[in-house]
Order: sequence, then C-alpha cells, then structure tokens
Amino acid sequence: MTLTGVEGARSELGRSLLERKHLSADWLPAFAAVPRSAFLPDVVWPFDMDTGATVAVDRRDEPDLWSSYADADVPIVTQWDDGVGEGRGSVPTSSASMPSVVFRMLSALEVEAGHRVLEIGTGTGWNSALLAHRLGVENVVSIEIDPCVADAARDRLAARQLLGRVLARDGEDGEEMGAPYDRIIATAGVRQVPRAWLRDAPGGVILVPWGTHLGNGDALVRLRVSEDGGSAEGRFLGPVEFMKVRGQRSPFAGHDVYVPDGVAGAARSTTAVTEEQLLGGDRFAAQRFAVGLMVRNCYQQVADRRGGARPVWFYGLTDRSWACVMFQEGRAEAVVWQSGHRRLWDEVATALAWWRAAGEPGYGRFGLTVTAQGQRAWLDRPAGSWEV
Repeated sequence: MTLTGVEGARSELGRSLLERKHLSADWLPAFAAVPRSAFLPDVVWPFDMDTGATVAVDRRDEPDLWSSYADADVPIVTQWDDGVGEGRGSVPTSSASMPSVVFRMLSALEVEAGHRVLEIGTGTGWNSALLAHRLGVENVVSIEIDPCVADAARDRLAARQLLGRVLARDGEDGEEMGAPYDRIIATAGVRQVPRAWLRDAPGGVILVPWGTHLGNGDALVRLRVSEDGGSAEGRFLGPVEFMKVRGQRSPFAGHDVYVPDGVAGAARSTTAVTEEQLLGGDRFAAQRFAVGLMVRNCYQQVADRRGGARPVWFYGLTDRSWACVMFQEGRAEAVVWQSGHRRLWDEVATALAWWRAAGEPGYGRFGLTVTAQGQRAWLDRPAGSWEV
C-alpha cells in the first residue's frame, strides 16, 4: 500500500497508521484525499503527548507548529465550555480526535458501497468528509448539537465538495425522517445508547464509545441491531476516550459537596488491595472498566501522588455516599474511609475480586445488549449479565 500524493508530515502519519494497522487499505484513498488540516480552525489546543499538557497554537502566528500538530497523531481541542467566551476555558467541549482513533473506528464500522451512514457529532467535519469521500455525499448525514460548530463544519465540507446533510440539533434524537440507515457512528461518548438510534438503523450497525459514570474513559462497542429495530447487541472492541453527548455528561457535584469536613466521622478500616490491583498500569486498565460496570452510579477520582501517598475517591451519584482509599508507599495495607448509605469501597473491592476470579478479562470478553427496557452488560454470554 502506498501513500500517493501525500507528502511531508502527513505522509509520515500515514505510514505510522499503516504500520500500526489503524489505517486499512480501503480507507487509504480517503486519508490521502482528505487532510485533517482542512477541517481545523486557526486557533487549536493540541494535547502534547511529550509533556502531557494542552497547548494553544494559532496558525497565523505559528503556521509550521500548527501544521505539525494537524498532521500528528494527537487529539486537538477546538472548543471550550460549549463556545462561551473566547480562548481556553475550563472544559473541552469539541475536538478533532486522534487520527489513529478516527480510522480505527471507521474500519470497525464495516461500511460497504451504497451504505447510508448517520453520524452523531459532526465536530470539525473531518470524519464526515472521510465518510463522504468513501460513500458519496448523498449517503452521509451528520448531526451536531452546537449550531456554530455545525455551521463551521458545513463551510469546510462545502469547500472540499464533500458536504452532505449537516443537521444542527441533538443527536440523541436520531434522524427518523432520513431513516433507515445502514450504519450509525457516534463521535461523542454515551452512557445510555438512545433508543432512537435502534429505530433508525434496523438490521444495521451502531458503533459508539460507551462508558460508565466511573470516569471519562469509554470502550468502543459495535452493536448489531435486530431487523425490527427493537434490540441491539455486540461486544466491546477496546478502550477509547471521548467527550460525552451534552445530555449525558457527568452529574458529579464536586468533592466539597460530599466531603465538606474531611474524613472525620467516617467509618475507618484497612484493605489489602494494592494500588496496582485497583488502578492497573494506566487509565484504560481493564479492571477499571469492570469496576465501572459492576459498581453503578459511582464516580471515581484518582488524586496525584504526594509524599508517597495517593488517595482514590469514590462518590455515589444517587446520594451523598463516599469512600476514600489511601495508598502509601511502603505500607502493606491501605486505609479506607467510608460514609453514607452505600459502602462504596466494599462494592469496589467485591467487583475487583469478581474480576480476578473471572480470569481478569479484557474488554473483548465484555458485551452490551440494548432493548426498550434498558441496557445490560455481560461477560462471555450467556454466563451472566447485569444492568448498567
């Protein structure tokens, strides 16, 4: 496979994606024809993979640096705080995903010539452009909840002659007027798969980043929808991380609401669970995903390590229950504090024990079923399932 007509840093990116098997042969022409740089605004906030920081780059002041980030495998924030104010804000609310993630998802979508695709979350428009190049503009409909983001994406798509339909409204409602669709792809994370998407893709496929309330991490799931649109089911493909659709953002009220006076008065105990057993090697460790599935309506915060100590907090989202486990270097046991109706650490410890007893399963052994009655996650079905 060759990258005909692609030069410079984008050629290097393409070769890297091919070598890592993120970019497949059937998506190579779209990669070559549709550069991500054509869909980015002048001011962007790339995530610097070396420093772990988000930096501001203005094309008008630093064109070479801007281009290097545009053609790099890094995520790029393009909007803060739903567009309120100018410059960097507090919460990133729109972005251009890493190219490796974009092409992994497009490959997993399993499109074929003639397929009609509904995209949830237009963002910059690059993903829609890649789909339109592959399938034709008449076969791609995209929904973006932010009118300003939608307008900008339309302009960029039109400039490349890749403009299909871009609708400015809530993607959770689907697009019944244009249904049925063969494929639905979401570029924003959900915690509940909207029933409207099943209605709009009977017999089709839904590809969506899905996560629990435990944190911001997601897992990509490919759901095959029944012919009547009444249910969908599929396995998780691996970890990703996306901004959530606006209607499903975290309801966490903040630490001080739960713990205004510190840990005084909370029930105190110890645990032999280690930091490594709880957190694994990174934020995408499989045990974190498993805990999120089993400990419902719970939010976790992992604090920075200071003086050899690291607290990990858990907060109940349906009441004001909380728990904290304090790991300290050189100590065989960690101190635990728990308060409220739920004993959240006990729930977490039970989930970890279950995960280990099940053979420490990775993402691919888990799956999700969606029906009109709700969602159920499962492991190695039909061994068992539970509501999520």
